[in-house]
Amino acid sequence: ADGVQIPKVTMSLLNIRAQAGALSEVFPLWVSQARREARGGVGALPLTACALTLLLSACQNGTGAPPPRGPQAVTFKTMAVQDVTVTRELPGRASAFLIAEVRPQVSGIVRQRLFIEGALVKAGEVLYQLEDASAGADLAIAEAAVQRAQATLNATRLTAKRAAELVEVNAISKQDNENAAAAQALAQADLSAAQAAVQRARVTVGFTRITAPIAGRIGKSSVTAGALVTANQVSALATIQQLDPIYVDVTQSSSELLALRKEFAGNNGIAASLPVQVFLEDGSRTRQDGKLTFSDVTIDPATGSVGLRIAVPNADGLLLPGMYVRARIGNGVRRGALLVPQQGIARDPKGNTSAMLVGKDDKVEIRPVQVSRTIGDQWLVEGGLNPGDRVIVEGLQKIGPGAPVTASEFGSPPAAPTAAAAPEKK
Repeated sequence: ADGVQIPKVTMSLLNIRAQAGALSEVFPLWVSQARREARGGVGALPLTACALTLLLSACQNGTGAPPPRGPQAVTFKTMAVQDVTVTRELPGRASAFLIAEVRPQVSGIVRQRLFIEGALVKAGEVLYQLEDASAGADLAIAEAAVQRAQATLNATRLTAKRAAELVEVNAISKQDNENAAAAQALAQADLSAAQAAVQRARVTVGFTRITAPIAGRIGKSSVTAGALVTANQVSALATIQQLDPIYVDVTQSSSELLALRKEFAGNNGIAASLPVQVFLEDGSRTRQDGKLTFSDVTIDPATGSVGLRIAVPNADGLLLPGMYVRARIGNGVRRGALLVPQQGIARDPKGNTSAMLVGKDDKVEIRPVQVSRTIGDQWLVEGGLNPGDRVIVEGLQKIGPGAPVTASEFGSPPAAPTAAAAPEKK
């Protein structure tokens, strides 16, 4: 260490500009040399001071010092007023539009099942055929009674006609004439009763053919051929459900419903009669939107919610009863609203929201903002922003309040970078 000369230390210090790691080796030599110079006298200190000056100069002018930064490129979105549909997404379940349980109206043995389980059936289509021999025999008896009553009526009609002619010549008494007329009327009543019995027997025969009361998709059958069924039995033979259109039943909290009604009661919005978007469990959307058809007038005290019913076209049969869905319901239209992209809003640990704007002279300005709900991928602004404000949505990581920026409109092609000036040739 005693053989180290001051010029060598100076050269090592200058080499720090290219090799920063050499500082760990040179610095102990410089410290040792400074101690020897301090013991040797004050006259040697200028050499050490010169070395220190060279060290500081190398650290300040070397590659480690960051160059001054110019304006950063950012993208902004200009705020503009627009009419916004305020929506609410609610969970629900699909239910059939119409449901009919098929039951027999007469007792008998099932002779044949005439439908395929799970198929579509038409209203009036025969589903089951019961044994109709007994009903057919009753119909034949009733028809015979009609014929008998008709013959009796014809006989009494002739008797009454003859009695009316004889009473005019005093051949019979008036009492006999009245008895003949009464017998004709009685025969007419018997004929009407016999005809009613025939009609009833035909209805019974018709009930042996169990038909579909509505059109729709039929489920599985609870009986097979040979089973005994009874009139108006408790268990249904099959169930038919009409699935086009189909209902979607959802619930909404009473507090939220009250807030929405207050919000759109004034001039800021209108009552919503808007289409309802329906989403399936996998997130896909139905081909056609639904329509709100019913809102319950009673709040469920157990849940504090109100029921809503939506009718959705279901021609492709994609929706099935009991399926879980999500319905996006339009609650109203906000006139003159402002929407800001979600990436342009920052939130601090206290929950306060703010946005960075391109202010005067293209410098960054930070401003507190109040937002309420999301509309798609944007926030609905309640305060803090005005039409024409330029909210920065891209490049936020490289800027701060007061920083100069080079701004471009969101969605427009980026500006071409400025070419650097070529160095002059000497």
